[in-house]
Amino acid sequence: MSAPQVVVHRDKELMAKAAAARLITKIVDAQAARGSASVVLTGGRNGNGLLAALAEAPARDAVDWSRLDLWWGDERFLPEGDPERNHTQARKALLDSVPLDPARVHVMAPSDGGYGNDADAAAEAYAAALAAAAGPEDHGPVPSFDVLLLGVGPDTHVASLFPEHPATRETERTVVGVHGAPKPPPTRISLTLPAIRAAREVWLLAAGEDKANAAAMALSGAGEIQTPAAGAYGRSRTLWLLDEAAASQLPRDLYPPASA
Repeated sequence: MSAPQVVVHRDKELMAKAAAARLITKIVDAQAARGSASVVLTGGRNGNGLLAALAEAPARDAVDWSRLDLWWGDERFLPEGDPERNHTQARKALLDSVPLDPARVHVMAPSDGGYGNDADAAAEAYAAALAAAAGPEDHGPVPSFDVLLLGVGPDTHVASLFPEHPATRETERTVVGVHGAPKPPPTRISLTLPAIRAAREVWLLAAGEDKANAAAMALSGAGEIQTPAAGAYGRSRTLWLLDEAAASQLPRDLYPPASA
């Protein structure tokens, strides 16, 4: 478990641009070190804001997009192409504008895909794909992702792991079907906390006053069942990327004044 680091930016636009620049550097460094890189994407306004900023970043061409594996932390179990699907939004924000290898874009199945309306079967298939991609060096059923991105909800949920929800209590499986989610759509697919914690680095994104209480709770040592964001951390680094509004309830000793 890595102790969280907190970086606070003036506003959400600057946060998105800085996070995009940071991600480009991380991908390029990983590709130089190991030949390829792997990133887990997140949806929501901050995840999509980061992808849009990355699409506009002058340095984006430093990335060898053909040697990048993309995974998802969660997905709304809706038909292919539905505008509410994280994959659909990611394509619009970035993916359609860069030369990715389609075989390395690992999409969670839609509700009209090969598993029909069975979210649990789709989750099992995604878990199998993760296990197949994991190597001996990963020491487990999930690849050691270079960066796993997570948005933080006002209720402290990450991916589709909601407070007190059964999926948040999962300790064995790496991917689960989520039923009865407290925000629409009710059926989803999500990585579990054990899978999230396999990542080398976990970056949590939060911007806006509505995220301030969630950030403060998660960084105050709250329990992960009641506060799922508190249970999301990386093996070597856990990075909270906030704007000033989302950081407004944090004790100042959690981040250096210069970071604002």
